[in-house]
Amino acid sequence: MQSSERKPGIYITEFDLDRLQALIQQANPQSRDKHHLQKLSEELERAEIVSPEEIPHDVITMNSKIRLKDEDTGEEITYTLVFPRYADIQNRKISILAPIGTALIGYRVGDIIEWNVPAGLRRLKVEEILYQPEAAGDYHL
Repeated sequence: MQSSERKPGIYITEFDLDRLQALIQQANPQSRDKHHLQKLSEELERAEIVSPEEIPHDVITMNSKIRLKDEDTGEEITYTLVFPRYADIQNRKISILAPIGTALIGYRVGDIIEWNVPAGLRRLKVEEILYQPEAAGDYHL
């Protein structure tokens, strides 16, 4: 994952960090998600960790609902970033372990994310956060 210029710093709440690290540690080492777990681990290593109350309201956290714009097609897409057991692509709930899900965590409104997906390179701009649990005072979702 990259921005069009450089990798911007990302933010993760302490609560999300704990849950995401547990997800990584509990995963089967032979899992088909092994590559995605490694990418997620790399993202967490470079993140700035903040308390849920201190996370900026324009940062994508777990359970955030976001509007993205595909920079190449102009298509707008809305997703909610969720843990794998809640993923439901029909309802636009994307797993943190999906390539785009891993790319989203910690980024801010206005960031452009480049991410290699099976169909090739996608460039997505974070247009808006429609719901962020921390901004709504929902610190334990």
